[in-house]
Amino acid sequence: MQCPTCDHDSRSPAKFCPECGARLLQACGQCGAVLPETGKFCSECGTAREGAAATISAPTESKSATGERRQLTVLFCDLVGSTELSACLDPEEMGEVVRAYYEMVDEVVRRFDGHVAKYLGDGVLVYFGYPQAHEDDPVRAITAALGMLVDLPVLNARAQERVPQMRDRPLAVRMGVHTGLVVVGDFGAGSSIEEGAIVGDTPNLAARLQAVAAPNTVVISDATRRLVTGIFVLEDLGRHELKGVSEPMPLFRAVRTSGMRSRLDLANAGTLTPLVGRQQQVGLLLDLWEHVQDGRGQVALISGDAGMGKSRLLQVLRERLAEHAHSWLECRCSPYHENSALYPIVELLEQGLLFAPEHSVADKIGRLEAGLHYGGFSVPEALPLFTSLLSLPL
Repeated sequence: MQCPTCDHDSRSPAKFCPECGARLLQACGQCGAVLPETGKFCSECGTAREGAAATISAPTESKSATGERRQLTVLFCDLVGSTELSACLDPEEMGEVVRAYYEMVDEVVRRFDGHVAKYLGDGVLVYFGYPQAHEDDPVRAITAALGMLVDLPVLNARAQERVPQMRDRPLAVRMGVHTGLVVVGDFGAGSSIEEGAIVGDTPNLAARLQAVAAPNTVVISDATRRLVTGIFVLEDLGRHELKGVSEPMPLFRAVRTSGMRSRLDLANAGTLTPLVGRQQQVGLLLDLWEHVQDGRGQVALISGDAGMGKSRLLQVLRERLAEHAHSWLECRCSPYHENSALYPIVELLEQGLLFAPEHSVADKIGRLEAGLHYGGFSVPEALPLFTSLLSLPL
């Protein structure tokens, strides 16, 4: 039997070449199909095995899969009580409920430029940092998770519309977020190659965090907490033992955003270096403020390349005005709302009306009515317009 790889002629029947180690497989001399180790005839063409077999070699090792090492934030979202729910609903009705749940998750994830990697029954595995990486992927992941909780009423409305039996069964979700190193690549064997799969304990830990979360809550790891400190209001849940983890892990619940929107908001004033070389610009802004105090409104445009210190200049102005009575309203564009051209206006209105995350829809509408009345608007005429702008059901 001759090895096609190294041409070594093996006199005795062998499964592997004694010279190069390549696996020796017999092929049918008639049709070329690989013959099994037992059997007298080819299963493809029926040719007798004796005297009709040639030898072929199989590769000794598969093509090595290349992977990319990168930091990833993984969000795992799970539908609470899906097993009990599936026992009460027809499979088609359960399918409609799960479909509405998937649609809600996908809408929120795409809003924050995440990637839905897998749908695992009633669970959804989401990546932030692959295939598109951002400097604030942990913030995006937690913001998306909190956004899903905000959209839960919409999800329940969809589910109840499609399945009337869901009117007395509101859906709930729980989520876990963890950040860590993974290897991203194409993993698998044969025809079962999964593109963009990740290897590492990061997705496993995200699933473990989800398992300990209470319904309609978001639990994050300490690794993620260190990357979002100050941006969210967090509740310390203490240390928890997780399956497969050798030591108890400190866990935290993401309650809501803190209102801090930039790195300057997060920085302690004592840790910032003094503003150098901007005395002229600061003086010009203070001169405009003097005109404002005299009853003459002013507008100032500050422009410059990224990193030139525009936000720092405004912060210094705000510090200088702290001793004077004034109202400071601030709005800004956000990469999380690229498809909403009026988002800065919406944010400004919410800021002026003192909306808070814990306020109900009725509370917000009450504040809006009071604000419209104070501004001299006709409340019956203006209320439908402003509730539509602020996404408040009327």
